[in-house]
Amino acid sequence: MNRILSVLVLLSGVLFLFTGVQWLVVPADVAPQFGLTLDGGRGLSSQIGDMSGFFLTLGLCALLGLTLKQRVWYYPAILLLSLTALGRCLAWLVHDAAFAVDLIAPEVLISILYGFAARRLTDK
Repeated sequence: MNRILSVLVLLSGVLFLFTGVQWLVVPADVAPQFGLTLDGGRGLSSQIGDMSGFFLTLGLCALLGLTLKQRVWYYPAILLLSLTALGRCLAWLVHDAAFAVDLIAPEVLISILYGFAARRLTDK
C-alpha cells in the first residue's frame, strides 16, 4: 500500500512540476488546459507568475514530503489544492462561473492522497 501511495505522490509531484515549468516556458500551450486565454502586459505577468508559482509549489512540497519523510511538507500542497477547489465552488455559487468538476475532482482527490501520505509515508 505504501509503495502505491509513494508512486502516486511521485507522479503527481512530477506532473505539478512539469506544469509549473510549462507556465514559465510555453504558457500559450498550457493555458487552454485550464480554460484560460493569455492576457497581455501585467495580466500576462500575473498569469505566468501566479500559475507557475502555484504548480511549482505543489510539486516541490509533494516531492519534499516524499523524500524527507516530513509531514509538514504535505500541508501547503493540501491547503493550496483544497482552497482552490473551494474557490471554484464559490465561483460557481456566487459568480455564475461554470462548475468545473473536471478541475475540482482532481484537486479534492489529490488533497486526500496527500493527507494519506502525510500520515503513512512520514516519520513519526
